[in-house]
Amino acid sequence: MLIALDMDGTLLNREGKISERNRAAITAAQGHIVAVVTGRARKDALAPLREADIICPIASLNGAVVSLEDGTVISEAPLERTIVRPTLEWVREQSDLYCETYTGDAVYVGLHNRAQWEALASGMADAAPEVKWLVNKQFQQARVMYVDDIRTVWDDPQTVMYKLLIFALDRERLRDAASRFAALRGVTVTSSHPHNIEMNNERATKGEALKQLAAHYGIDVRDTVAFGDSHNDLSMFKVAGYRVAMDNAEPELKAICDMVTSSHEEDGVAAGLERLLAKRV
Repeated sequence: MLIALDMDGTLLNREGKISERNRAAITAAQGHIVAVVTGRARKDALAPLREADIICPIASLNGAVVSLEDGTVISEAPLERTIVRPTLEWVREQSDLYCETYTGDAVYVGLHNRAQWEALASGMADAAPEVKWLVNKQFQQARVMYVDDIRTVWDDPQTVMYKLLIFALDRERLRDAASRFAALRGVTVTSSHPHNIEMNNERATKGEALKQLAAHYGIDVRDTVAFGDSHNDLSMFKVAGYRVAMDNAEPELKAICDMVTSSHEEDGVAAGLERLLAKRV
């Protein structure tokens, strides 16, 4: 059996850690392949996994890059720069949109963007502390690189872009941005949080990554299990043989799941694995 785990909102708690109970449950799943399928870049996914002493395959950037335990890449699907570049210029001109560009070596952010959002977090710290937490969370990635002009990254022919993330407090503005990217050929738009949207190559989905990992290990896709909580997990739920939604999951996932487990703050991955494996003994 192949067990695919989303990270943020699923395997990780609010502090971005893997709990001891979750770690023990993964370790106990001997005889099965456990993989992480995440919107994070591989190196950002590795940090909490290494802290918990877990080595596993990782489908990163919503499935844009699929790699094995040793880091060997078995598939990748980057964005086409010429297609997304004009819309990125529109994004750059919007003062209320924060944009991250995920490449093969780092996550790039324009310095003007960081300054705008730091000021926003500071100004709303007392009135809306959750906003400060959301904004600061965007700055916690291990590989963020700040550049004076983000256009130098977008226009570099050597840069391979795998994912774009746009964060905004105004959801109407997010819907506007989402519609612009969704209209582009070969681009898919998903979300891992109510305040963000994520753009990938249409071939880069968690569902496709799950199928690729299953094929690599010679596992029938009907013998796969997916754990998730957000919209970008829907494609994985649509192909997995068994679907486990977190208690904190979006309603769309709960509507098609086979099991609802406890939340990511309550060791939901461990609770789900314990129930699932007990059924198969």
